[in-house]
Amino acid sequence: MNAQSTHSPLLRIGVPKGSLQDSTVDLFTRAGFKLDIRERSYFPQIDDPELSAVMFRAQEMSRYVEDNVIDMGITGHDWVVENHSNVHEVCELTYSKATSHPVRWVLAVPEEAKVQSAKDLAGGIIATELVHTTKAYFEKLGVKVRKVEFSWGATEVKARLVNAIVDVTETGSSLRANKLRIVDTILTSTTRLICSHEAWADPRKREKIEDIALLLRGAIAAKAKVGLKMNVPREKLDAILATLPAEKSPTVSHLADEAWVAIEVIVEEKTERQLVPRLLRAGATGIISYPLNKVVP
Repeated sequence: MNAQSTHSPLLRIGVPKGSLQDSTVDLFTRAGFKLDIRERSYFPQIDDPELSAVMFRAQEMSRYVEDNVIDMGITGHDWVVENHSNVHEVCELTYSKATSHPVRWVLAVPEEAKVQSAKDLAGGIIATELVHTTKAYFEKLGVKVRKVEFSWGATEVKARLVNAIVDVTETGSSLRANKLRIVDTILTSTTRLICSHEAWADPRKREKIEDIALLLRGAIAAKAKVGLKMNVPREKLDAILATLPAEKSPTVSHLADEAWVAIEVIVEEKTERQLVPRLLRAGATGIISYPLNKVVP
């Protein structure tokens, strides 16, 4: 592994290679870690002497964690289910390739197909990367398909070569582009931070894992928020506080000029554009909006 000091690192962490790679690097950066992935290298540099990192595909991450090849890793809940992996799920990390929404594994057919439900696929062939989970889905429904075959990619194309596909979608745009229709959702998944049971049972490793989880979740929480700073005449303080979202508790600080106070508050980014003009009209001045790296509860 990629040692960061003369001592062996405390934890070996798996970083997902592929669709989650860039968003994971961004997440670690906002959490306070510098994760440097060199071209053609599977051993990223990380600026924490207690960590060493290695890259695996998300599809196989849970197997390496279960076998204690690595202590912890980031992968989708779908691959934990697909691999029947016996791992400890530390926390949910609500981020993915394109959005913060869960991904869905859906049963899909061409728009013109007569198939209306999974039962209409009895005796058919299904192509998917999620073979075991798809088999379990049909078995649970009591539908006997001819075969669930592994797809090595470009699964949407195969919907017109076999009877149906099970593929992952985040926004549905790729399915629509390929003129496919969703028949059913077989699994909903989000990204998870997982670790081996051995690592979780080790007090030092568990504390470090919990620290990492806290920082990563803080970075995710901060992504949809901004900080606001402003100066307010003391006589207009009540009006300004009434303008701010009711669930927020702003910090109010005294200024050298006793007639003024400074207010600092964290708000949802989507409300900022409506809030700032209202604050100005209520008497706030010198409003500063700034992005946040982490919001730790």
